[in-house]
Amino acid sequence: MQKWADWGSSRWAAGLILGLAWGWAGGMTASAQPYGVDLRNTLMPASGGMAGTSVAAPQDFLSAINGNAAALTQYAGTHFTIGGAFVEPTVRLSQSENIPTLGVNPFSEKSSTPGGIVPTIGVSQQLDGLPLPTTVGIAVLGAAGGGTSYLQAPASNGTSSYLLILEFAPSVAVALTERLSVGATMFIGDGYSSGPFLGKSAMTNAYALRGGVGIDYLLGDATRLGAYYQSTQAFRFQNEVILLNQTAPIDVDIGLPQTVGLGISNESLMDGRLLLAADALFLDWSSAALFQSKYRPQWVMQLGMQYRATDKLKLRTGYAFAENPIDGNAGTSIGPVVVPGGLPAVKYLQAQFGVVNQHRLTAGFGYADVIPGLDFDAFAGGMLPASELFGQSTRIDICSYWIGLGFTWHFDRPPSPLAAAGP
Repeated sequence: MQKWADWGSSRWAAGLILGLAWGWAGGMTASAQPYGVDLRNTLMPASGGMAGTSVAAPQDFLSAINGNAAALTQYAGTHFTIGGAFVEPTVRLSQSENIPTLGVNPFSEKSSTPGGIVPTIGVSQQLDGLPLPTTVGIAVLGAAGGGTSYLQAPASNGTSSYLLILEFAPSVAVALTERLSVGATMFIGDGYSSGPFLGKSAMTNAYALRGGVGIDYLLGDATRLGAYYQSTQAFRFQNEVILLNQTAPIDVDIGLPQTVGLGISNESLMDGRLLLAADALFLDWSSAALFQSKYRPQWVMQLGMQYRATDKLKLRTGYAFAENPIDGNAGTSIGPVVVPGGLPAVKYLQAQFGVVNQHRLTAGFGYADVIPGLDFDAFAGGMLPASELFGQSTRIDICSYWIGLGFTWHFDRPPSPLAAAGP
C-alpha cells in the first residue's frame, strides 16, 4: 500500500509540474544547437554530456521517449525528471551586395536574438500485472528551434526569423523477451513561427503529429543494439506572412524530417564501469516542408563515453559530426513560394536557418543519491565555429555553446549491480 501511496503523490506532483512546464516552455525564446533545426537528444540531462548518443542505451529515460522508445524497458520502477538547458548562439550575417527586390543593402551584423531555454521534463512508470513487462512514459520536450534578428540594421529591411517546436510525447515500451524490446512514441507538436520571408510577418502557431517506433536488443551480456524510425511532422502556419509587393497573406508550411537512428553500446570494459556508445542518424530533409528547399538529407555520427568513477559519480564526454545540410542547388523558390528577386534572394533567405557547423564537443557528469532517491546530471557543450558563403554575396558565421542540468527522482529503483558488488 505504501508503494501505491508514494506513486500516487509522485503522479500528482508530476502532473502539476508537467502542466507548469508546458506553460513555461511556450514562452521561451528559440535558440539552439541543432542538426539543421532538429535538436534530437543533444540537450537531455545525461545524453547531453555524451553529444546526444542514446539510441541503444540511453542514460536518461527522456532520451528513450524522444528517440528509441524501446529502451524505456531499461528503466524499472518510477522515474521523474525536471531539467532544461540554456543555449547561447552567436550568428553574424554579412551581405556584400544589394538585393533590390528585398530592399536589402550591404551590411554586416550579429543577430540580436538572445539565448534560449529548452525544457526536458517527464515521467516514466513500469507497469505490473500485464502479460508482458511494460513501461510507459510521458514528456514535454523542446524538439526544434532557431531564430535570428537583424532589425537593428536598417540595411537588412527588417530581416528576422523564428521557429520553435515543442512536443508533448506519450510513449510505451514492451519487453517481448529478456533481450528484445519494442516501443512507440506519439509526438503531439505545438509550433510557433515567424519569417523567414521578408514582408509583414506575424507570429503564428500550428499543431501536427509525428509517430516513432523503435527496437532494442541485448546482444550477449554487455552489448546493446538499437534502432528507431520517426515520421515527418508537417506544420501549416496559416496567414503567416504578406510578401513584399503583395497584399494577401500566405500560409507557410514547415516540417521536421523523417529520421532513422541506429546505435550500439558496450559496457564490458573496466569491470563494467566504462560505457562506450555510437549512433548514426539519418535526417531526410527532403521530406520536410520548407526545409526541403534549404537542406539536403543529412548524416550525423554521435560518439559518447561514460565512466563510473565511483558508485555515485559518472563522468561523460562526447563528440558529434554532422554533415553540412545546406543545399547548394537551391532554385528560385522555397517550397511553393516563389521568392521575388530570384536566386540571390533565395540564398539570402536560406542563410536564415544556416546551421552549417559540423563539429560538436560535450562533457558532463551525473551524481546519484544527492539525497536518497534523487540524482543530479549536468552537461555543457560547444558547436565549433563555422562559416558558409551563400551564392556570391551572403555569408554567415556561426557558433554556440550550451549548458544544462536535470534532477531525477527515482521510486522503487532496483540497486545498481556495481553498488552491490562494491568498488
